[in-house]
Amino acid sequence: MENVIEVENLVAHYGEREILKNISLRIREGEIMVIMGGSGSGKTTLMRNLLGLNKPTSGHIHILGKDITRIDSRELLTLRRQLGVAFQGGALLGSLTVAENIELPLREHTQLDENTIRIMSRIKLEVVNLAGFEDLMPSELSGGMLKRAALARATIMDPKLLFFDEPSSGLDPVVSAELDELILKLKQAMHVTIIVVTHDLHSAFTIADRITVLSDGDILMTGTPDEVRNSDNETIQGLLNRQPREDTVNAEEYLARLTADRRSRHF
Repeated sequence: MENVIEVENLVAHYGEREILKNISLRIREGEIMVIMGGSGSGKTTLMRNLLGLNKPTSGHIHILGKDITRIDSRELLTLRRQLGVAFQGGALLGSLTVAENIELPLREHTQLDENTIRIMSRIKLEVVNLAGFEDLMPSELSGGMLKRAALARATIMDPKLLFFDEPSSGLDPVVSAELDELILKLKQAMHVTIIVVTHDLHSAFTIADRITVLSDGDILMTGTPDEVRNSDNETIQGLLNRQPREDTVNAEEYLARLTADRRSRHF
């Protein structure tokens, strides 16, 4: 099966802090890859690098055969038209109706006539079970409806790759389960490759073909849900069983930082 994403020796920093530590990853065409890990593990940074929103310190990221660390802004814009992104909070524009939000990518990136655009948006609304809500404003939608509207917008251009950032965040278990079913439905209907960043264990094991587990900027493993569940890695088992991490504090380092902070306030 062809790889649609290839990450090679990726290193990423925020300032002097190393977030991603020489990681490599392959994502296959047509699969649902879930990227999971604890808070601060590097999940969001990895996703931002995959989307070309952050430039890595070093390494290569091949998306649909293009090395996005080497292409110019025009080539990156062309590539992004083949990507769909459903952001964590929905990120709908509050001044536009649901239909106008969904239709926006078509108006920005195509020359389709108004009638075709309206038909395509209605089809996507049907897919995400929001038919009849197209004239509402985002403020009038529930959390689950916002997520589904964002999904309709992310798929309006029929992307080859679909990215989800914490799709079940803020949703109750029933609505979260409905969204999981919708993601699986989209994979079958659109034959799209889906990348999901989440800390929701139940959702991850429900939808994933494979799971990549991150911890402190390293990939601990990539495998099927059963392989991850049966891993003998202590960090992975701690994550799955929700065991608190035992953080140790170096007293000398803490005192040095505290002293430095106080000195900086005097200047």
